Amino acid sequence: MADPVIVSSGHTFDRNCLLACLSLSFQPTLPAAATATADFSTIIPNLALKSAILSWCRQHLLEPPPPIDFYSAEEIVRKLMPDNELTRPPSEVSVSITSSEERDRYSSSSDDMETSIINDNNHLLEDDFINRLKSSTMEEQEDAVNSLRRVTRTHEEARVGLCTPRILSALKSLISSRYSALRVNAAAALVNLSLEKQNKVKIVRSGIIPPLIDVLRGGGGAAEAQEHAAGALFSLSLDDQNKTAIGVLGALPPLLHALRSESERTRHDSVLALYHLSLVGSNRVKLIKLGAVQILLGLVRSGHMAGRAMMILCNFANSVEGRAAMLDGGAVECLVSYLSRGDSGSASTRESCVAAIYGLSYGGLRFKGLAKEAGAEKILTEAEESVSQRAKEKLKRISDVINEEEGEDEEVDWEELFHSEDDPSRTLSQPGWRNGSNSC
Repeated sequence: MADPVIVSSGHTFDRNCLLACLSLSFQPTLPAAATATADFSTIIPNLALKSAILSWCRQHLLEPPPPIDFYSAEEIVRKLMPDNELTRPPSEVSVSITSSEERDRYSSSSDDMETSIINDNNHLLEDDFINRLKSSTMEEQEDAVNSLRRVTRTHEEARVGLCTPRILSALKSLISSRYSALRVNAAAALVNLSLEKQNKVKIVRSGIIPPLIDVLRGGGGAAEAQEHAAGALFSLSLDDQNKTAIGVLGALPPLLHALRSESERTRHDSVLALYHLSLVGSNRVKLIKLGAVQILLGLVRSGHMAGRAMMILCNFANSVEGRAAMLDGGAVECLVSYLSRGDSGSASTRESCVAAIYGLSYGGLRFKGLAKEAGAEKILTEAEESVSQRAKEKLKRISDVINEEEGEDEEVDWEELFHSEDDPSRTLSQPGWRNGSNSC
C-alpha cells in the first residue's frame, strides 16, 4: 500500500482504490462486520502507516511498494462488487445527473437517492483533490493531478462533478507552475474537463485562458504542454459564448504562430481553434491584421492542412474585410491554381476551394480582372466535372461574373451585401470538426 488513507469508519484504504469506489458509487462491506459498510465522508492521509511501511522497507532493503494506478484499482473494485451492481456501467450514472429530461422521465425515489450519493461522492472527490493539489510537496501535487487526469479521461460524471471553481483555480495555478510535469498534466486534465459542453463557459469564466495562452506561446517549455494548451483552446472555442472572449484575451497570435509548430497535434488543434474563432467578425478582423491571409495561403500552396486552411479562408471570403485582404494577398491566383491540380486534395477540400472563390466573386471588377489573369474560366469549367451540384451552381455564378461585358453596370446583390457577415461555410459538413478535442 503506497498511499494509505483513513476513512470515517476508522478503516484504511489505498487512495486510488478509494477513488475507484467513489467513482463507481460502491461502498464495500467491512470485513469485521458483515452488515456494516465503509463511511467515506472523511478522508485523511494515514501518514503513520505510510511512514511505517517505508521504514520497514528500508530495514529489509526492499523497494517501497509502487502506487497502484487508477485503472488497476478500478478493476480490483469491480471484482469486489456484487453482480447486480456490475450490470450497470458507470456511464449510466452520468445520465442520471447530467440529463434532466431523462431523469424526469424515469424519476423515482431510488433515482433521487442515487443522485444524492453520486453528488456526495463528487464532493468527497473534490475535497480530496483540492487537499492534494494544494499540497506543499510537489510529489503529492503531481500524484493528485495525475489522478485527476486519469479520472476525467473516461468518466463523464467525473468531468461534470469535478469542474468546480476550486478545482479550476487549483489547475490554473499548476498550469503556471515552473515544474514541467505539473504543467503538462494540469493542461491535460483541463482538456478532459472541457469535453463536457456544460463545462466550457465555466472554464473560460474561471480566468484560465491567460495561463493557457502563455503555455501555447512556449512559456510552458514542454512541447506536450503546448499540445494540450492548443487542444483546450480548440475545445473551448466550440461554444459560441466563448469565441469573442478567447479572441479578446489574446489567443489569436499564439494560435497563428502554432501553425508552424513541429508538433502535428499542436498544428491540428490550433487550426481547428482558428476556424471556430474566425466565425466571429471581431476575430476575423484581428486575424487579418495579424497577417493570417498570407499564412493560410501558404498552407494551401504547400498542401499541408490545406483543407482546414481553406475553411478559414471561406470565412474570410464571405466578409467584406476578409474579401479585400484576400484579393490584395493573391488569393484568387492561389485558389484557382489549387483547383487546377489533378491531385488537389479531397472532395470536401475542393468544395471549400470553390466556396472561397465564390465568396471572392462578390469583389466586383477587381475580382473579375484577377480571375481573368489567373485563367480561371477554363479551370472552373473543368472543375465542374468533379464537384457537387451545389458547387456547380456556384461555379456558374463565378463564370457569369467573369464573362460580364465590360460596359455592363455591375449588378449588386444587396441581400448578399447586407448579410456578408453570414458564413455559408458553416453549412459545409466537416466530420470531426465539432466534436472537440480527444481526451488526454
